[in-house]
Amino acid sequence: MSNTGNEFLVLSDAEMERMAVSQEDIVTAIEGAIRAEARGDVWTAPKSAVLPGDGRYIMTTLSASDSPGFTVTKSVMVSPCNPQRGLPSIDGSIVLHDSETGALKAVLQAGWVTAVRTAGLSAVVARRLANPKARSVAFIGCGVQARSHLAAFRALFPLEEVRAFGRGPGNRKRLCALAEEHRLSAQDCTTPREALEGADLVVSSVTLSFESEPFLDAAWLKPGAFATVTDAATPWHSASLSAFDAIVIDDRAQERASGKKMVPSNLVAGDCKDLVVGSLDLRFRPDRRTAFVFRGLAIGDFALACLAYRRANETGAGKRLSMGA
Repeated sequence: MSNTGNEFLVLSDAEMERMAVSQEDIVTAIEGAIRAEARGDVWTAPKSAVLPGDGRYIMTTLSASDSPGFTVTKSVMVSPCNPQRGLPSIDGSIVLHDSETGALKAVLQAGWVTAVRTAGLSAVVARRLANPKARSVAFIGCGVQARSHLAAFRALFPLEEVRAFGRGPGNRKRLCALAEEHRLSAQDCTTPREALEGADLVVSSVTLSFESEPFLDAAWLKPGAFATVTDAATPWHSASLSAFDAIVIDDRAQERASGKKMVPSNLVAGDCKDLVVGSLDLRFRPDRRTAFVFRGLAIGDFALACLAYRRANETGAGKRLSMGA
């Protein structure tokens, strides 16, 4: 069922979670959107952000295409005080409009899309750069992104061991319990170095803050390790990033437009688009440390919002409201 011209769809995170979209469908949607952007069939704007100076981080992404015919806008806030209020630390919304007429098509809660698109982007890169026989994964930060990445990486790699380090003991214990539910060994680490040393895969998803002191050293990683860094590399000592033999970022044009660079430009080998279209080949080598460093990419939000909208129409999920209601 698709919505008519005088109604729009409303989808909550819980409803999108219940659609049980597979990891393979998530990765396929993101790769398809990246290829469409490379062909000029999807248009994106660099991510924009506002930092009020009190720890909040407010960001927006914008993408549009005539096939599928949507304009997708996401507005999200990271609020460090939200957990104390009993609210998620990241919240916001995604709005879909008809790309030809501007008519409102859907309003989506942003939590599910943000979680799965971030882990999906990591999976797109990891299956090209990481050891396909990876057995261990270390998480620095144990919240929503850690849980999403565990699901994505379980689908890609023959994982046996999870290591967890983060400031919140509750999140660490929940992540370890989730790992054990999937018959993986789980280690609650007392230091970040304990988590990183010897791990095949690393996921850094510390709550984004440009004021926090770095505490991670890339030299702790073994040769052959792959790190996916979702937090714009803010917890990593900048001088240590040269220990990586190759770093891929999400989008070079977006990085050029950003006032604060994530990593020194001379360390950047390419971006997601280069990997997906095949102009950059960084397949796994046991003597090479690699990393994917990113702050968020509009094309990922576009891909997953369109996928969620399509699945909702196929399954009847969500609520359809009349424009006149």
